[in-house]
Amino acid sequence: MLHPNESHNVAGPASAGLAFTPIATSSHRPSARASDIACADALLDDDPSPVEWSEEDIVFLHWRLLQEVSQLADPATPLEEKFDTLRWVFTEREKEGRPFSFVSCLRVVGCSPLSPIAYCGLVDAEELRDLIRNSVKAWLSETLARYPDWVREAIAVNPAWIEARLAKNPQWINEQLKRMSAEGDLFA
Repeated sequence: MLHPNESHNVAGPASAGLAFTPIATSSHRPSARASDIACADALLDDDPSPVEWSEEDIVFLHWRLLQEVSQLADPATPLEEKFDTLRWVFTEREKEGRPFSFVSCLRVVGCSPLSPIAYCGLVDAEELRDLIRNSVKAWLSETLARYPDWVREAIAVNPAWIEARLAKNPQWINEQLKRMSAEGDLFA
């Protein structure tokens, strides 16, 4: 959970951690969850009418995006999701000011009175990135340990090729594994 840094206006990773746990309050978040479902239904039904978002819904969406960072540590999280999250966290500097960027989400969630977490002020994005950078190798290794040797080798030799395959089809590895189990490995 993010905690305020007593002596500074900017919280560092030691005080922030990577878990963005919502505070327990008597907030009207359950009704907001119902509106989230209604908004999703409207989008899925191809309803052409605009969806009304409250300021609290927008802050909650920023918080929800930050929750994706905690999935990096879960070995069961698919590689494509991890790659997407890492691209989002480590995006180009010129994109940091855009709505829903990693830096923007940290600012909104840390400073908004409508945030689902306790107020903590500005969070230093670079310190959090350093914390993530120092852990990502272990997280990816744990995820890769779940895959056969040929997948690990392909990622080690040409990660861009694997990433491109997964970008086109997030189920590519699963489809290859299924095909190999049905046909057998011709090169084994």
